[in-house]
Amino acid sequence: MTGLRWGILATGGIAGSFASDLRTAGLDLVAVGSRSQESADAFAARFDIAHAHPSYEALVADPDVDIIYVSTPHPMHHENARLALEAGKHVLVEKAFTLNRAEADDLRTLAAERGLLAMEAMWTRYLPHMVRIREIIAAGSLGEIRAVSADHTQLLPSDPSHRLNALELGGGALLDLGIYPISFVWDILGAPADVRAVGRLVETGADAEVATVMTHAGGAVSTTLSSSRAAGPNVASVIGTRARIDIDTVWYTPTTFRVVGPDGAVMEEYASEVDGRGMQFQALAAERLVGDGLLEGDILPIAESVAIMGTLDEIRAQIGVRYPKEGRTDG
Repeated sequence: MTGLRWGILATGGIAGSFASDLRTAGLDLVAVGSRSQESADAFAARFDIAHAHPSYEALVADPDVDIIYVSTPHPMHHENARLALEAGKHVLVEKAFTLNRAEADDLRTLAAERGLLAMEAMWTRYLPHMVRIREIIAAGSLGEIRAVSADHTQLLPSDPSHRLNALELGGGALLDLGIYPISFVWDILGAPADVRAVGRLVETGADAEVATVMTHAGGAVSTTLSSSRAAGPNVASVIGTRARIDIDTVWYTPTTFRVVGPDGAVMEEYASEVDGRGMQFQALAAERLVGDGLLEGDILPIAESVAIMGTLDEIRAQIGVRYPKEGRTDG
């Protein structure tokens, strides 16, 4: 089966970016669902979508839809993705995949039971410059990888009532921003053997800054930084015994990078040439997987998405962040 028919669940900013990139790639976007008919109609008119549904339930019941992109904030991902899976639809779920590991594991189990694709929309992994970086590492050009560093820092609203700062809405820098460098570290070094985290919480109890140091196989070390209250360089580096890769601002979007030798000589330069924002590559990957009869791929298997949520759970435990829907702490 190829040429999947896409539906988009919710009509926020990220949904608009995804819809635009689907159109750029020539993919078949046929439906959108919102909590109101007015919002669905406006989104459908903007992107020339045939079916505009006034509820998520109506969207997942649409027989003309094969796969649904879940674009709600992460506290709703589990509920919304489960709704789509139970209706027999494949799902591409915005990152962070869910609120915690338990929710992610539940989606993995349900997707397997139904024989459906459940994939995290960590779009950075599918970008051309990340494909090239993995090729360079696999070829041994960097030697043994000893360290990886990445940051995702932005100056975002500090209003306590804003979603980013509201614990009941999964607010905080870690799940909105930190998921990028944490997932990047996993991509390069694999699962951490040890996780150490520090952070600063704001008056709502949400995290504004989070820094991690993790060790990985062979003793390799990674460092990450996320902040919602200050804008940093948003760069990343992969450091090996033979050479390093320096990824430029903004490293998790289509960008440039250099392979630099120990003497400072530039061994390779790469510049991304991407139409649109680059979110279409994950959609194309999802279509290939379903077309090949596969329920997950090598770039980001669902088991890895589940395990990454476990790492985020551990980081939150160390810095003292717990979401209301997870229940009370012992402290």
